[in-house]
Amino acid sequence: MYIMRFVFFTLLISTSYSALAAKLEYQLIPEKIAEDTWLLQGELQDFTRENGGNIVNTAFIVTEEGVVVFDTGPSKRYGEALREAIRSVTDKAVIHVFNSHHHPDHFLGNQAFTEAKIWALPETGKLIAQHGNAFAENMYRLVGDWMRSTEVQLPTQPLDIDQMPLMQVGKHRLRFIAMSGHAGADLAMLDEATGVLFASDIVFFQRALTTPHTPGLDVWQNDLAELETLSFKLIIPGHGPVDKTGKSLQQMQAYLQWLDQTLTHAAEQGLSMNEAMGLPLDSRFEEIALGRSEFIRTVFHLYSRYEEAAF
Repeated sequence: MYIMRFVFFTLLISTSYSALAAKLEYQLIPEKIAEDTWLLQGELQDFTRENGGNIVNTAFIVTEEGVVVFDTGPSKRYGEALREAIRSVTDKAVIHVFNSHHHPDHFLGNQAFTEAKIWALPETGKLIAQHGNAFAENMYRLVGDWMRSTEVQLPTQPLDIDQMPLMQVGKHRLRFIAMSGHAGADLAMLDEATGVLFASDIVFFQRALTTPHTPGLDVWQNDLAELETLSFKLIIPGHGPVDKTGKSLQQMQAYLQWLDQTLTHAAEQGLSMNEAMGLPLDSRFEEIALGRSEFIRTVFHLYSRYEEAAF
């Protein structure tokens, strides 16, 4: 009887674990958004154990020479699912990977692409080396077993834009733009062959922006102004749907302007941080996903700067 019970519980545990493991699969379905260009759009959510951190947009370009990947997602498991999504489109090898910045949902899938050249701005590489392990540990806490076996794979190729502002891959001429408004070191990329602008987290669309590492909202506004000067046909934001009209830039600029004015006025009135967190959102931004929660986080991140400026 003891042996039968032991076997039963062993099978039960094994079956339960297998069922759990089966659920931990990213359903990445590539959407063709331009010639040779596919998008994997993330959820308009925060990190949870339900979504496995799949809140980020990743993308790839299939060229005559091979595949170019822009950002690799939040985990090894995601990176592997991204590889499978690419294989559903082409049997060509991935030859170039670009990490837009050092936030974990944009580079922790690098392990799935170690045969490729993994490019990042030099400062981004330094930030990943400095903070990557802590980011990975935090992701384990936030999304759990989705992160199994995920380790930090550093970029292998420093992208010095002064030396290499352009890269020709097949017929795709890729132009690199170094920015800093979101994370301190941010890479945007324009495919001049298709007009697709890979804007990364310089642009959030229909999803509230995050601010833990911004050097300042004025710097971010300047980046957006620079993006406006580019000859793009559509924008892939770091988070949110593809934008074919430029509305994402307008939404970002309006929000950053409102945010700056709101925090400035609150500090000048002498409001406490908690009081500032309770301020209402502008009606223009009430329908943006995570608007209230990200506003509260932004006040926590930035309000002391505004208090210092006011006094």
